[in-house]
Amino acid sequence: MDNLKMHSLDGVQRNIDLIGKLFPNAITEVKRDGKVEHAIDFDVLRQELSDSIVEGREERYQFTWPDKKKAMLAANAPITATLRPVVADSFGKDGTPGGFDSENLYIEGDNLEVLKLLQETYLGKVKMIYIDPPYNTGNDFVYEDDFAQSTEDYMGNSGQYDEEGNRMVTNTESNGRFHTDWLNMIYPRLKIAKDLLADDGVIFISIDDNEQENLKKCCDEIFGADNFIAQMVWQKRTSPDARRIVSAGHEYVLAYIKNSEIGHEVLNPLPFDDADYARYKNPDNDPNGPWISTDCTAQGGHGTKDQFYDMVTPAGRVVKLQEGLCWRYTKKRMEEEIAAGHIWFGSDGNGVPRKKTYLADRAGKTMWTWWPNTEVGHTQEATKEIATLLGQSGIMDFPKPIRLMKRIVHIASKKDSIILDFFSGSATTAHAVMKLNAEDGGHRKFIMVQLPEKTDEKSEAYKAGYKNICEIGKERIRRAGRKIKEDAGLTAPADLDIGFRCLRLDSSNMENVYYTPEETQQQDMFSLVDNVKPDRTPEDLLFQVMLDLGVLLSSPIEVKEIAGKKVFNVADGFLLACFDHDVTEETVKAIAQMKPYYVVFRDSSMANDSVATNFDQIFETYSPETVRKVL
Repeated sequence: MDNLKMHSLDGVQRNIDLIGKLFPNAITEVKRDGKVEHAIDFDVLRQELSDSIVEGREERYQFTWPDKKKAMLAANAPITATLRPVVADSFGKDGTPGGFDSENLYIEGDNLEVLKLLQETYLGKVKMIYIDPPYNTGNDFVYEDDFAQSTEDYMGNSGQYDEEGNRMVTNTESNGRFHTDWLNMIYPRLKIAKDLLADDGVIFISIDDNEQENLKKCCDEIFGADNFIAQMVWQKRTSPDARRIVSAGHEYVLAYIKNSEIGHEVLNPLPFDDADYARYKNPDNDPNGPWISTDCTAQGGHGTKDQFYDMVTPAGRVVKLQEGLCWRYTKKRMEEEIAAGHIWFGSDGNGVPRKKTYLADRAGKTMWTWWPNTEVGHTQEATKEIATLLGQSGIMDFPKPIRLMKRIVHIASKKDSIILDFFSGSATTAHAVMKLNAEDGGHRKFIMVQLPEKTDEKSEAYKAGYKNICEIGKERIRRAGRKIKEDAGLTAPADLDIGFRCLRLDSSNMENVYYTPEETQQQDMFSLVDNVKPDRTPEDLLFQVMLDLGVLLSSPIEVKEIAGKKVFNVADGFLLACFDHDVTEETVKAIAQMKPYYVVFRDSSMANDSVATNFDQIFETYSPETVRKVL
């Protein structure tokens, strides 16, 4: 039931609506007093009402919207946030609750800030990105990027969240359908995502008709139109919605490569199934094995004069070209192919010539842009999958089917690839990665990023104990991992990783004085024992150091005790870090003798001035190449 308006008619809005019905091309979006509104493009309207060219702004081809420039700047604005390990929520690579040895990552937080933190470490290292962003159907996305803030204010406010760790507002129905809001959300995230991709990396993006056109333009601008691979059409339903005159039965999956100069052939072919193998025969006992035949003709408009000739079959029949066609090969090349036994004239030697394509030469079958639900699943299937796994229906709206994600991971990754999904939702991507690794023995590693968006208190998810979407995703990975390992049984790879390290976006571990010492009063300096916030653990500091130094967050971490002090050994001696106080020369000497590439201590670590004075000399003696850092 609709509420009464309780106010008089808005005449301006009525006029805009009426003009929009007559001239939809004259309706645009503008930002007034910080609010996006529909408005009239008077230059367009004047032209529509004139029988001659109306002078106005210079015409140009462009794709723009209110705050586009600020959206571009948002991708580059620095932040002071960090990622803190959440060991209790983590899952060991063998499925041990609280284990922290997995090479997979699950990161809770605003994905714009998380992507910025990952830039240093994962620049050019991600082979595949898949995202399923909000479709802008109304009030379905909760990301807010405040472009009214200065860089200074943005830095000061970054990391400020509610009690659940959220920095977000819900898009209201009144402004949720504006293209401007959606574009301001997606644009800076895609810009950073591009930097994370390897040169042969590929990004796949799911979308529906609401923003498909704008997403394509965004990606053409960010990744380059030359790097467009294809736009797949996924048949998401099994039958039409009877409540609608026209029922949407599909969504799109856009695919772009980072660098087309290395070639578009970066996708793996689809594997053959039993039906595909059955098509290959060997009726003539060809020594090259089973084959299928394909047409030997091509469009005549692209042929040379040497491709127009009559063919004579082995049985003596003359085969003439149809109008508008030419032969695939020149006459000389065709004779060579016939001599090699690569042309089939039928069992009686009198048929139209066809080219043999051998099974032995095919790595898989050619993929096309139509992805039917019989091959990659549908929404009902996806809903049932997560309901079965979590033991209850209604937990997650609109998840993607595992078969769809398995196809994308299969065609776009290698067995050792890093795969990123920064709108991870119910974590179907992680599920698909683990399942594919179990099947082919791969060592693909996933990075899931999800905003801890609160679940509605009336929802089935909330009633089941899931207070935010992250809780759903993490539990799905845990249960999926166990089931995959159980189903595989003895065939499961011995080193199959079914776990994840849980990290959470938070404000910096460092006190404000660390970033703005010039603003700190002299009397305040004496109250600060060191630069680190009192509630932060050595593990917190370690991960901020790893981010700062570009060390993979999935690197193995070993904890040692050296001369009574806790020392972190990361990536087999690549980084050694000690954040304890009262560090003696004995500890420093022992660490130096291990010859790490990096070594990090707290600024206040040294037991006394003598240790601090001798620190550099110790490293110059035992490991002069070590890069030394302090917090």
